[in-house]
Amino acid sequence: MGLKDCLWCIGGASKGVSGARFSLYPMSDKFVDVILGGLENTDTSKVWKQTDKLSTCMRGKRVHVFDVVKGLFVNAYREDIHMALEATFSKGCPGDTDADSFMEVDDERVNEERIKDKHFNVVSKISFYPMGEEDYMEHIAKVVMLAKDRGVFSKSSHYVSILEGDVHNVFDTLEEIFKYGEDHLSHYILQVTISVNSPTKE
Repeated sequence: MGLKDCLWCIGGASKGVSGARFSLYPMSDKFVDVILGGLENTDTSKVWKQTDKLSTCMRGKRVHVFDVVKGLFVNAYREDIHMALEATFSKGCPGDTDADSFMEVDDERVNEERIKDKHFNVVSKISFYPMGEEDYMEHIAKVVMLAKDRGVFSKSSHYVSILEGDVHNVFDTLEEIFKYGEDHLSHYILQVTISVNSPTKE
């Protein structure tokens, strides 16, 4: 069976839909309040979203998908709570569709203004997957250099690159890596974990 025979490969999205599926994990008995509090302060009007028992999926323009995920993480942040975000960002999957997305909106970010003055340091591990590319290592090397140029690259480790820095700088780097994929690749995935206030020192 080839790609054309695959039932879920239904032609791909034609409108440039970006997507993220993520879960937020506040390490606290108050996790419901933390998550809902973050969500209440985050404007999600420019993305399509759906939450199930495992995660939340958001789809739309890249600028708004990153604006909302970043907004939710910043708005849920508490100084005394260890919190982690697990996210898969993806674009260009041959099995994707144009459905379930808001693409007829402008590019003005709706959360940046209210979170721009909230600063705290985070640590993140990322893995970038250029799909179907023979020179995939070249693309991975370029996004690592991109993180180095932005001053948030900490080190390489098995299977991941570690980023550290202010939450805005790290999220901006993640979006720049994703935009690199838009400019150079047809299908790519960015796997991300972001942690704040971890009791583990290393």
